[in-house]
Amino acid sequence: MADRFFPNVMPDFVAEEPVDNTTPSEAGQESLTNLLSLPYKTLSHRLKTSALDLKQTVVRETWGLSGKRIQDYTVYTGTLGTAYLAFKAYQVTKNDNDLKLCLEIVKACDSASRESSRVTFLCGRAGVCALGAVAAKHAGDQRLLDHYLTRFKEIQLSSDLPNELLYGRVGFLWASSFMNRHIGNDTISKTRRRLVVDEIIKAGRKLAKKGKCPLMYEWHGKKYWGAAHGLAGIMHVLMDMELKPDEVEDVKGTLRYMIKNRFPSGNYPSSEGSESDRLVHWCHGAPGVALTLVKAAEVFKDREFLQAAMDAGDIVWKRGLLKRVGICHGISGNTYVFLALYRLTGKVEYLYKAKAFACFLHDRAQRLISDGRMHGGDRPYSLFEGIGGMAYLFLDMNEPSEARFPAYEL
Repeated sequence: MADRFFPNVMPDFVAEEPVDNTTPSEAGQESLTNLLSLPYKTLSHRLKTSALDLKQTVVRETWGLSGKRIQDYTVYTGTLGTAYLAFKAYQVTKNDNDLKLCLEIVKACDSASRESSRVTFLCGRAGVCALGAVAAKHAGDQRLLDHYLTRFKEIQLSSDLPNELLYGRVGFLWASSFMNRHIGNDTISKTRRRLVVDEIIKAGRKLAKKGKCPLMYEWHGKKYWGAAHGLAGIMHVLMDMELKPDEVEDVKGTLRYMIKNRFPSGNYPSSEGSESDRLVHWCHGAPGVALTLVKAAEVFKDREFLQAAMDAGDIVWKRGLLKRVGICHGISGNTYVFLALYRLTGKVEYLYKAKAFACFLHDRAQRLISDGRMHGGDRPYSLFEGIGGMAYLFLDMNEPSEARFPAYEL
């Protein structure tokens, strides 16, 4: 099991050095120890500089060198992920060139995805239309905004669609919430969203029947628990919807079932009945569940969910320095657990832990990848598998209280 992650030998907490104690020579050193003691403002500036350099590399490799031809249009592993990264850079720096780049890439992805039957934000047509609409809103281009809104509203959900986040109904709902958050409430109507929620609740109750868990879902024949394909992701998105009282109780009951049936270690099974306590990823295991529990603590004001979220955070600290760089199943994604817990609790210890994971990446990731000791991702420049995700995280560290796991937290 330990071959999946680096032992975390970093101290549980390191106090920052006063600004005037950070000499120029110390500031120039890139050792992990020195990075951990840097004042946050100094560190976040350094991370932002690194992020913008990484962004340029990602843009060159995924867009500039491709002849602007789209092989994979998705946010998850494709060129739309580069557009999302450019949009994040625009949000942080207010550089209009990043917004223009985002829109240019989205336009190409729009053409490439016209015949696609996939409907989610991360892996489908909804991601193209939603990001395009939001970027057009920021650019003040009403014609383009209307174009993407029209295209989004034309998306049809098939009756045999799964319910999970990457390819299913909640992935479409998340795109709807993203647009409503950034463009305006009811941009995608309550009526449209409610029809999808009804299908999700109906399917979850039907599979659960009279079992101990109120809602249950399958993807490719497995009852997954994680954020990407299972319960954690579905519950996370449902909590952003207007639910009926009995539906709220079903969501709470499902989360309590998961907490009750976690492993003795505090980690979570990847699927119903699994006894393999190995995965500590956003997609499977404690990190994705932790983010959902943070959401539950925010929405329901329930101490049980807060405590379970903090417990899951402990597992991520112990076993979350994965030998992978990415957002989905790497250190970059796991760092967001501490940022979410910091936002929820205000405890500086969680900000330190986010800082520690980010410092580990900044100090060592590229060297470890070059040495073959860390996996750079099958798509090494992508948002969810590669260094695109690390760049996104470093940009988010600039305003940690505003940081959100991309395409998951709103």
